Amino acid sequence: MSRQVEFSLPEYPYGFHLITPHILNEIGKLPETGLLNLFIKHTSAGLTINENADSTVLSDFKTFFSDWVPENYPKFRHTYEGADDMPAHIKASIVGQSLTIPITNGRLNLGIWQGIYLCEFRYAGGRRNMVATIIQ
Repeated sequence: MSRQVEFSLPEYPYGFHLITPHILNEIGKLPETGLLNLFIKHTSAGLTINENADSTVLSDFKTFFSDWVPENYPKFRHTYEGADDMPAHIKASIVGQSLTIPITNGRLNLGIWQGIYLCEFRYAGGRRNMVATIIQ
């Protein structure tokens, strides 16, 4: 048995944002056991699971991705949507658009320091559309 929930995240600025509480609020009651698949329906933002205890992890992620895939790279040809657009596509491809998380005892079975993050790679990405599929 499975069910699917589609929803939108609020607009976030460029960076990495903890969205675990928002996800839990949107998906409602979880089965005793199963899987949660999260999918973001965009090509310039991604999803990841990482440490949720120290905010410097997030700022270091932002710094690394900005240095690794810089804006205004002179060899990019896809530039008409802004200097942040092509780098956002590359960063989103590296991070990915989907996560699968086990459900155990009616809860997401994340590690003690793990959280679900939106990786927003545009300065004005807008609301991001998500699909959550709960498989029991």
